[in-house]
Amino acid sequence: MPLDDDMAYESATNLAAAVRGREVSPVEIVDHFLDRIEQRDPSLNAFVFLAADEARQAATRAEKAVTDGEELGPLHGVPTALKDLFDFHPGWPSTFGGIPALRGNIAEHHCTYAERMKAAGAIVLGKTNSPVMGFRGTCDNPLFGPTRNPFDTDRNSGGSSGGSAAAVADGLLPLAEGTDGGGSIRIPASWCGVVGYKASFGRVPFVSRPNAFTGVSPFLFEGVLGRSVADVALGASVLTGYDPRDPFALDETVDYVGACATPERSLAGKRIAYSPDFGMYPVDPKVATVTAQAAAAFRDAGAVVDEIAMTMPYGQQELAELWCRMMAGVEVIELFKAQGIDLLTDHADDLPAEYRSYVEANYRASAVEVLRDQQMRTGVYDAIQGVFGDYDLLLTPTLACLPVPNADDGNTAGPTHINGVEVNPLIGWCMTYPINYSGHPAVSVPAGMAEGDLPVGLQIIGRRYDDPGVIAGAAALEQLRPWRHTYARCAARTL
Repeated sequence: MPLDDDMAYESATNLAAAVRGREVSPVEIVDHFLDRIEQRDPSLNAFVFLAADEARQAATRAEKAVTDGEELGPLHGVPTALKDLFDFHPGWPSTFGGIPALRGNIAEHHCTYAERMKAAGAIVLGKTNSPVMGFRGTCDNPLFGPTRNPFDTDRNSGGSSGGSAAAVADGLLPLAEGTDGGGSIRIPASWCGVVGYKASFGRVPFVSRPNAFTGVSPFLFEGVLGRSVADVALGASVLTGYDPRDPFALDETVDYVGACATPERSLAGKRIAYSPDFGMYPVDPKVATVTAQAAAAFRDAGAVVDEIAMTMPYGQQELAELWCRMMAGVEVIELFKAQGIDLLTDHADDLPAEYRSYVEANYRASAVEVLRDQQMRTGVYDAIQGVFGDYDLLLTPTLACLPVPNADDGNTAGPTHINGVEVNPLIGWCMTYPINYSGHPAVSVPAGMAEGDLPVGLQIIGRRYDDPGVIAGAAALEQLRPWRHTYARCAARTL
């Protein structure tokens, strides 16, 4: 299969096939993307750490494996990157989202993404930007500053996996890691016009020590961002699978790639619900228009699409506050304190004031208050689960607003009001975190453009464990309303 002349926007699927067919070498691929990062990333700020020498050495080994006729993994020679948050590679810095006090913190082990991607033959180039502790839907921090959106560099990329999404949209990588505790894969996917997939809880192992149960409140996920559904499906197939270190890991095989094969045929006769607001969010009319048009396109694949009125048991401000309480856990603070780094006492100025206030409140919270929060979460689960009694998929806007301008103080946040309604600027405009309460599979796919040049995402949610159905829905929309041409704007941006 012919490759693009400069490889920048070539798919991971095609790159891996070209390596196996000896049409291109891993060394050529890695050199190409490292050169592109050097040229373009200074105007984007997607990467916070680049292991160029290490990547070139890995590429040399990968090339030798090809010439020696060794068995090759599904992503052999394909570049990728980790996110700088709860994501680790031995010997690499881990600042937990740009905390200055942790600039010298070095990881000693692999996270699931690094471990499984390397086992599949992928070459990890470095780490991408994210906000402090992932505690907001934008990408900015006091150590590295904001990641700029490749569609409009005055605006933010979204978070918390904002560096990864921006790098993929700008052709710096074909695939990159995202993690998701409230939408952190899907949020930047929406604003950067790429595909971001969060599998059902348990599909991708979440390995954590000393507390193996840390990723459940809300559900935390590792996943992948790419420009095509097929690439994301390939990445998900690499990440999925049992790991005995995770007490919730599912021992099942999922054919993500096969779900992309005939997506329109697989949607014929399916019942799809479209909720324009999840029953509680104020949504920018420009976003609402684009996502409604994308949802209607599923009728062209033979599906029945109904707009539904959902009812949530709590308002959007209450549920956003619930997310902030759950995500501002004290566990990470205590782990660093045990290592002699007291972030709250000795490095308080390194932490955003909003994050500090929720952490301090959690130190005072009672067991009864924590129980009540889980009861609130249960109400959200029941509301979402209730939709799937009648429908196969649920569609919503991914976000309630368009990308926001970057701040100059390391503390970019989202809007405080939408359509005159007050929202929490950290997460209240993100129509993603309810799915972290529930654990359903969800993907954000490009729905179209607003104001001519700003991406808008459509969120596709499936029944628990119906990951193939979600991937098939995303692939069908890509066939019906292709988005590959939109990256021409990123490619042509001024450096």
